[in-house]
Amino acid sequence: MAVSTVHTIQSLNSIFRQKQVVFHSTSKRTCRRSSSRGPWVISCSAGDKSQTVVIGLAADSGCGKSTFMRRLTSVFGGAAEPPKGGNPDSNTLISDTTTVICLDDYHSLDRKGRKEKGVTALDPRANDFDLMYEQVKAIKQGTAVEKPIYNHVTGLLDPPELIKPPKILVIEGLHPMYDPRVRDLLDFSIYLDISNEVKFAWKIQRDMAERGHSLESIKASIEARKPDFEAFIDPQKQHADAVIEVLPTKLIPNDNEGKVLRVRLIMKEGVKYFSPIYLFDEGSTITWIPCGRKLTCSYPGIKFFHGPDTYFGHEVTVVEMDGQFDRLDELIYVESHLSNLSSKFYGEVTQQMLKHSDFPGSNNGTGLFQTIIGLKIRDLYEQILASKVTAPTRAARA
Repeated sequence: MAVSTVHTIQSLNSIFRQKQVVFHSTSKRTCRRSSSRGPWVISCSAGDKSQTVVIGLAADSGCGKSTFMRRLTSVFGGAAEPPKGGNPDSNTLISDTTTVICLDDYHSLDRKGRKEKGVTALDPRANDFDLMYEQVKAIKQGTAVEKPIYNHVTGLLDPPELIKPPKILVIEGLHPMYDPRVRDLLDFSIYLDISNEVKFAWKIQRDMAERGHSLESIKASIEARKPDFEAFIDPQKQHADAVIEVLPTKLIPNDNEGKVLRVRLIMKEGVKYFSPIYLFDEGSTITWIPCGRKLTCSYPGIKFFHGPDTYFGHEVTVVEMDGQFDRLDELIYVESHLSNLSSKFYGEVTQQMLKHSDFPGSNNGTGLFQTIIGLKIRDLYEQILASKVTAPTRAARA
């Protein structure tokens, strides 16, 4: 008979505090742990001495982080799956190139503890930012860590899991840019900014269909979280290198259904290894209605916008899409008018969209811009990798 042990968050936090965790590297790419009487010892080496590239994705609950992660890992190839042979309730996803960890795993209060203290999971007091910083930093430097697992079913913390340094680490959740120490570890950051109207519709669809929640409980949850969201989550978007903003359409006057969306991709200028995409001419301001012989558009049609702007005092480039596609194969026409996509071949954006046509948002700007950002992150990773290869050569010549 299988026996499983479930620890409360408080008990595991006590374990983390009482046992010294020692990290050290070896010459081979191996990882091992020893906890016999003494401290936990975790040994790991990246082998090629290249640091892990760290990407941060911030958004409120139910705002499409999981879909974005699936699109991102698909760009790099290989399906993202939970650790083999590990906890079936693990939030971690691992592919050939990427490891995605959910920052809910760094909750310092379990569900019961949050209720007793009257705080939500969005409140910084319910999260262990010290441990988050220490472990993300260790992974970035090529060292494996024993990361906690927050169990969304039980609301408790399960025994930790070993996370080995991947080529790309994605930290996704509520607070990847909240703590300045963690923020400084990020090589690139994205914020999914979903308007209240759209967020409500999405949350109802997810929590009622997938989690069996009632409409009344969903409304109460949203209202209870709203003050903390505005205080602790939403301000993080000012630090993001790219923001995907999802809004109600402007193509239908007084639209209340929320089925048609207006999506804005806001890209910060001057970010190392990242250059914004543009429509037609770089630096220009353009409004484009492509519906016609080459792009099938039913009511209310599709409208694009591109131009410069400012966002929290930063210079940005904005590309906006309002409306939705009727036929994804015709997206190639739109792709041909977008430049600086960082694609490997003509039509790669369309190929990726067709590959995941069943994903939410595949017929509108959410899927399009998530796919494009995935390609840009791949390009950023390759540029960082190339810079590390050439750096020793330059140093030797100097």
